[in-house]
Amino acid sequence: MADRRGPVNEAPHRLLHDVELGEGVRIQSFVNLYGCTIGDETFVGPFVEIQRDVSIGRKCRIQSHTFICSGVEIGDEVFVGHGVTFVNDKHPRATNADGVRQTDDEWDLLPVTVARRASIGSGALILGGVTIGEGAVVGAGAVVTRDVDSGAIAVGVPARLRSRGERG
Repeated sequence: MADRRGPVNEAPHRLLHDVELGEGVRIQSFVNLYGCTIGDETFVGPFVEIQRDVSIGRKCRIQSHTFICSGVEIGDEVFVGHGVTFVNDKHPRATNADGVRQTDDEWDLLPVTVARRASIGSGALILGGVTIGEGAVVGAGAVVTRDVDSGAIAVGVPARLRSRGERG
């Protein structure tokens, strides 16, 4: 929809800076996106932040209150539940050993890869340096500290692998 001032922003409370958006992407209000790429037909819910150098595939669903930090690559058709947090540094510090505020050059970015058709439950915490395999499921509230194989289910704190149908 447009008027004499130009296009009308249907979700006016968003920050979109240096973002590549595919066709049919839907972005809700109160979202911060900068320096990232989002594939065709992906949905991004409200109160989400997606940082620089993040790649999100096609037909994904990113639910509300999720934080996706630099260095995360999400494949096609991935579900990311409410309040999921990705971390890219295992030893974060505000200052270096000399007490001087740390710069970007003083930390190691630990990338995270989430393969096609994986599903991450609400409230999960995904630590840097891990890969979540194709079709894997991460349970709600899980803390993922190591790789999750394709088709596996990971639950708990720290996340442990379960077989499909296993209870308790």
